Parts: sequence; C-alpha cells; structure tokens
Amino acid sequence: MMEPTAAERPKKKATPTGLNGRRALPPNVSNEEEDEVPTMETIGLMPRGFTLKDALEVQEIFLFNREYDRNKREHHTDKYYNLKLIVRRGQPFHIQITFTRQYNPEKDQFWIEYVIGRYPQENKGTYIVVPLVQELQSGKWGATITHSNDRTIDLNVMPAANCIVGKFRMYVATLTPAGILRTRRNPNTDTYILFNPWCAEDSVYLDDEQERQEYVLNDLGTIFYGDPESIRTRSWNFGQFEEGILDACLYLMDKAQLDLSGRGNPIKISRVGSAMINSKDDEGVVVGSWNNMYEYGVPPSVWTGSVDILLEYHSSKQPVRYGQCWVFTGVFNTFLRCLGIPARVVTNFSSAHDNDANLQMDFFLDENGKVDSHLTKDSIWNYHCWNEAWMSRPDLPVGFGGWQVVDSTPQENSDGMYRCGPASVQAVKHGHVCFQFDAPFVYAEVNSDVVYLKAMKDGRRIVQKVDKTHIGKLIVTKEVGTNRMKDITGLYKFEEGTEEERLALETALMYGVKTHRAQDVVPSTEVDMDFVVGDTTLGNDIKVKITFKNNSQTRYTATAYLSGNIVFYTGVAKCEFKNHNFDVTLEPMKAQTVEVLIKSSEYMSQLLEQAFLHFFITARVNETENILAKQKTIALKIPPLVLKVSF
Repeated sequence: MMEPTAAERPKKKATPTGLNGRRALPPNVSNEEEDEVPTMETIGLMPRGFTLKDALEVQEIFLFNREYDRNKREHHTDKYYNLKLIVRRGQPFHIQITFTRQYNPEKDQFWIEYVIGRYPQENKGTYIVVPLVQELQSGKWGATITHSNDRTIDLNVMPAANCIVGKFRMYVATLTPAGILRTRRNPNTDTYILFNPWCAEDSVYLDDEQERQEYVLNDLGTIFYGDPESIRTRSWNFGQFEEGILDACLYLMDKAQLDLSGRGNPIKISRVGSAMINSKDDEGVVVGSWNNMYEYGVPPSVWTGSVDILLEYHSSKQPVRYGQCWVFTGVFNTFLRCLGIPARVVTNFSSAHDNDANLQMDFFLDENGKVDSHLTKDSIWNYHCWNEAWMSRPDLPVGFGGWQVVDSTPQENSDGMYRCGPASVQAVKHGHVCFQFDAPFVYAEVNSDVVYLKAMKDGRRIVQKVDKTHIGKLIVTKEVGTNRMKDITGLYKFEEGTEEERLALETALMYGVKTHRAQDVVPSTEVDMDFVVGDTTLGNDIKVKITFKNNSQTRYTATAYLSGNIVFYTGVAKCEFKNHNFDVTLEPMKAQTVEVLIKSSEYMSQLLEQAFLHFFITARVNETENILAKQKTIALKIPPLVLKVSF
C-alpha cells in the first residue's frame, strides 16, 4: 500500500461556486450532514480486457469496537454506551481489512480515508487520506501493517494529535487499472475521535493519572453550595458515557455552527459550549430562571444529572426548562468530559456580580444609614458555580495554560453572546486581565471589594467603609478520588494584605480594570460593629447578637437598623421580613451587645426554593455621623429526620 499521488486521489463532488465574493464552498458546520462519495472513480480510459473481478476489493472491515476489545480498552472509551468505534487522537488503534483476494504489496495499492461533514477539504482537515508508513510518527496521521495473512491484513492507525474531534466516516479505497474503487458508505464503520488527555502532544494533556480518572472518566460528582459556615453538597450524575450523550454533545457544536475545522481546538470548543449550554441568545440547552416561577418546566432543584436534559434537548431541539448555576455547570461538565476535555465543577462562595466592572460592589446608604435599593445595583451571589477546563493556551504567553474558567450561566454579554471564558486561572491570580477571554469579569467575581457609600441629598457619595475580605471568601471543588471538599482559593488569589496580592491588584489596574474609587479610604477604628446569628434551624426562632465596641475615650450614641430579608441565592431580595430600629449608648473603652429576636412566624411564610436569610445591619454614630455597616447571608438548616422502628 502506498499513499496515492495527487492525480490518483479522489476528486470531490462538484459544489456550488459563486456563493459569495470570497469562498467557493459553503461553511462546513455540521458533523451530521454528509456528501455522496462515489464508489468508483475512473482515471483515463478503461484498459482492454480488464474486469473488476481482477481488482483488489474490500470484503470486510473489522474495527474491534466492542467495549471488551483492545481499542476501547486502550483508549479509555470502554465506558461509552455506543457500539461504534470511539478512539482518542494521537494514539494508535487497530483495524483489520479482508480483501476478496490475496493482497500483493508489490502490485496492489490501497489507502484509508476519513471524511467529516458535507464539504470535506484536505487542507481543512475534514478529508484525510491516511498514508501507509514503515513506522508510525507520534501525533501524526499514518497507518502501518502489523500482520498479513492471505486475504487479511492487520493495521495500526494513528490519528493526528490535533485532528478534528467528532464522528468521521471511514472508507477504504483501492487503485485499479480502471480507477479508484472505494467501499460503500457503511455507518457501522463510523469512527468517533475524541480529545486525548493521555497523549503528550494533545493540547488537553494531563500528566497525572489520578486526575485523569477523576476529571475525564468519573461520571459522578459532588457540587458544593450554601454558605461558608454551612456548606452543603448536591450529588450530580454527569453521565457522559450514557447512550446518546456523545451524539448530543456533537449536536451542540452543530447547533452553534462551529466550523468543523475549528473542532480540534479546546479553546474554541469550550467557548462555544459556554454559550450553548444556556438558551439566552442561541436557543441553547437550558433556560435559566431565578424568580421561583417554574410553571412551564421543572424547578432547577429537581434535576440530579445531565443525561435527561441533554437527551431531551437533542430529541426536541428546544431548550429545557429550568436551570440555575449548578445545573448549567453540571451539564457543561458532561459536555467537556464527554469530548475528552478534563473538567471540574468549582463553587465560589460570596461571588460578586459587578455590573459596571469597577472591581467593587457598591452598596448605597441614605443619610440615616438605611440601604437605598434604587441606587444599589450590584449583587453578591451567596455562591456561584462555574467550570474549569484543562488545556494549553498557545494564544497566551508561556505559563498561562492549565485550568481555565469557563462559565455557562448567563450573566454578562461577551463578544455579543452570553458566555464566559476560557479565562486562565493563573492569569486571574496574577492580575493579567488583558488575556482573553473575560478575565476581568472573573477577576471581579473573586476579588471585588464591598464598598458602603452614604448617598447625600445634594448628590455627593461619601465612602463610609470598604470590606476587602467579603468577596471570594472560599473557592472549592471536589477532591480527587473522594467526595470531600478541596479548598482551591489559593489558585485564584493571594492572601489579602500580602505583597503578592497588592502586586496582582496593581497589575489588574494597569491592564484596564477600572480604578478603585475607594482604594485609599482609611476606615475609622473608634467604633467597631459585628454580629452573629444563632441557631438557624428551620422553624425555630432566631437570635441575632450585635456587638458594638467603643475603642476611644469618648462616650458615643448610635442609632442602629437591622433589616432581615429572604433572598435568592443570587443575592436578590424577595422580601423584607424584619425591620428593627434601636438606639445604643457606647461607653468609653467598652463593648455592648444588643440581642434581636426573630420569631419563626416572621420568616416561615415567606420562604421559597433555594432561599437564604440575609441580614443587613447599619448604625450611625450620632456624634461623628460615621456609618457602620455589616451584612451576612445565612442558610437555614433542615432539622434531622429520625425514624424509630419498634419490634
């Protein structure tokens, strides 16, 4: 077998020309669509006396595609519930071809073709003629004969380590005196080629076997939510190997009209996926809803896995209702792992949603210290889930590959669509927010300051307090090999107050993040205020203890205000259930505690799904007119259910 010459290669079917001023072929954006490949292509005149009986024809192709066969076991694809051959790029696989007569390497010539899409082109990687070589080269297309016996030959085929990821149609062509004789279209020989984290030449290569087992092959996961003081877990069935899921994931790229030539690039695929998982502007997979209204679908908390969502979307071609951040994240994780991109779910507690990209959450208070809801537009999510995908970043300087933030929850528009990432975690940590994609938004999610400003009647805004530790309190993911929580906050940010943290902030400001308006504010330390919330078991009364500490030699009085709200996990208030004003006298160099009792009847009737209690306490020191402010979000604890069985 020799690689065919240019004259001998099959000529592709004529396609429309003049479709526009620049391209002769329509966009090749569908893995599902096919062209017709001729089984016989004549070259010149038919030799006298030649009949097809003399030609070398393919009788059978055996792909070793069962889950117990060597191909799927060696390529870590034996878990896929799919009867077709599934292999990973950059790694050889084994096939067997039986001809109608004995193969003579001195006289006979044949080759293998892989074709994807309707308008295949060799220079686009959508039409591949696999050359026969003496020895396979790492990461490059090639085939070598390993055994020949009468009419049957065994071959090892090596896909390129950067080839397109998708479902290829396979043909075997032989050269005859009359022309090229090709096998007929046979869906049973279709071959899926996926990303390969086991291959060093692949852009998603991950060098730790335990991490590959976790981030590629584990189909079950744990998603963390709640608040840092009361972290809860939600089990999620990613189900990336279930029947129909691989085809559903490939359909998402077709739906997004991602050109097939770009489907070997994990950067493009993860960015397209972050847009397609939500339905905001492209009729993607899941419709988001945060208003507690789910009449036309399923409440987000009902979902326990990705399989039903993806299969329903693939069959109906309509967005599935409804989801919130952990649903988007769970489905996106399935998409990435199914295609072979290492991925994990990350939860950021106290996650900033910075509407004006000024790196601060602005909370406006009136002159009496009460929150002005009309001026306050930024929100702090109690928690927010996103994904990390592992890949190299050849588009960035060396050192910014590895984990990349990709977020499919529709929050802000990025290049005309609701999507986010991939943003290098390393770039976020060091403040290099100039690197694509969406690094400034991710940086703000974990690094914003909470700024309390007094809104004066004359239009002035006076900064009262800056809280630099409230946002990004804790960032976690599931630990490799267990269901325990792993703290990865240190991957995203340096410890507050360190020289490294200051340098990262200065770098972010230099690269375009808007300047802090409040970065030079020196808070008053004469009077401090803090509070703790007692037992928050559902159905019980709740005690809130507010402690004031006067650090000066002066006696002060203060007017304080407590607001208790039922909030969605996104930080948006549903209603206020407690509004309490009180005065306190602060003796010099002393602390004083005030206790506020909240009856269960005050909040129980207002609860909703995924509800949290949010307490906002402000106090105005009458003598200095300084404003003290503090806020906390508390998750209600579900009382334990105890079953006693008597015999």
